Amino acid sequence: MPSALAASSLSRLLGIWNHGVSPAYRELAQVIRLLILDGRLPLGTALPSERSLAETLGLSRTTVTAAYAELRREEFIAGPQGGRARTCVPGTLGSSYSATRQNARPPTAKSHRAMGDGGTYLSAAVGLSGAPGLAPPEGVIDLAYASLPASGEVVHRGFAAALTELPALLPGFGYDALGLPALRQAVADYYAAQSVPTDASQLIITSGAQHALNVILRTFAGRGAKVLVDHPSYPNALDAINAAGCRALPVPLAKDPNQGWDVPALEEALAQHKPALAYLVPDFHNPTGRLMTDSQRRRVVRAAAASGTVLVIDETLREVNLDGVSAAPMSSFGTEVLSIGSLSKSHWAGLRVGWIRASSATIQRLAAARTPMDLGGPVVDQLAATHLVRELREPLPARLNQLRRNRDSLMELLAEHLPTWRPERPGGGLTVWCALPGELSTALTVLGPEYGIRLAAGPRFGIGGAFERHLRLPFTLPAEQLREAVLALKEMQARLETAPKLRASLSKSSTQDITERPAAIA
Repeated sequence: MPSALAASSLSRLLGIWNHGVSPAYRELAQVIRLLILDGRLPLGTALPSERSLAETLGLSRTTVTAAYAELRREEFIAGPQGGRARTCVPGTLGSSYSATRQNARPPTAKSHRAMGDGGTYLSAAVGLSGAPGLAPPEGVIDLAYASLPASGEVVHRGFAAALTELPALLPGFGYDALGLPALRQAVADYYAAQSVPTDASQLIITSGAQHALNVILRTFAGRGAKVLVDHPSYPNALDAINAAGCRALPVPLAKDPNQGWDVPALEEALAQHKPALAYLVPDFHNPTGRLMTDSQRRRVVRAAAASGTVLVIDETLREVNLDGVSAAPMSSFGTEVLSIGSLSKSHWAGLRVGWIRASSATIQRLAAARTPMDLGGPVVDQLAATHLVRELREPLPARLNQLRRNRDSLMELLAEHLPTWRPERPGGGLTVWCALPGELSTALTVLGPEYGIRLAAGPRFGIGGAFERHLRLPFTLPAEQLREAVLALKEMQARLETAPKLRASLSKSSTQDITERPAAIA
């Protein structure tokens, strides 16, 4: 999404907005407000001038002026009347937009001291006990993590074989910044089987996908560099971009889940901003579960090449294909695509082995950038991973069948107990992305530990406080725990709806503490 939005682009985002149920300026302000809260208008975006928007929408300038005035009063835009207004959220910006705030991370639950129904304070320790990235207390249902237990016998067999092969490697030093040759060849064969011819020299083995992204950022993106991202996106990737001193450039997904990605917006952002990197999750996107079509992939690769942008594709969820809908790997559409993969979602997150596929020359650059961080990955894990990659799909049928049942069970539970929620049915991946009936996400997350569940708030998946009207729910837990969690969410929502002081207090805390960085989640 460009930082300066043309009137025609805003008109496309607005869609059909004037239903005649209230004055036009109020309806216009309401739709723009929802676009900001849902992350489709990133914070800091300069809106079109009143005159140009009025002409594009066929309205009087007075109507647009009144809509902007209402948004200024509610602190959803900042800037003087008649000047270029920029989007913001209440309580965070004041009269001007801060680039630091744009990349601010949303609040941790521990920062909230929420006023209860009778005026008492909820303990900050309630939030701390539910901080994502830390082991949950016993008895707490963990919905902050979207990961599966190990694929039992398969993983155990891989490590057993690794231990038998280890003695042959002990005379060596054990360092290899590129990774074990046998594992690199196994991953190359995996790509070749998907009609993407790959040589072992086109691969570097990393300590998981997160490590792979950090190596790429270190290689291609200096401090202050722009990195285009999906919006919403994977929280740990946003953290890595922020920690590298880069500036995330969010481009919203399409409003219609069936359309997947807003490719015209991606093309516009790439052409206008020419970011150093673009990080995308086209294969069962985290958190929405969407799958990018082949035609969209081709356009994105072409647009990235034209802008000189290094295209980084996260494929960690590619094998978690629940509906059997296929799409070609992104690397089949361009030779300069950097593909990240790992075994964390298909086999076990405790197996910290990932990889990057790129051109041979790029792999050498990545290896040189890696060595100041580490000198190579654990040898035993790589030996085990070699066996697992060679038989990559062995554990998948049973795991996918269970995930399909869990997904369908969660969707049914939501429809029965939370009918005002709008969950997006994923074709793959491990999570359901839910649109909430109001700005409830952070409040639900803070209350969660009190009801025995741990959540990751919607703003954790966006930039600058977006997605307060969304919540990600994984379906990796047993059906009985999913039912218990949904019933708890139902109770929590009912409590918030009948306790306006509690809800308002939590919402206020959310905006005041928006710059606090939360712990990692998966």
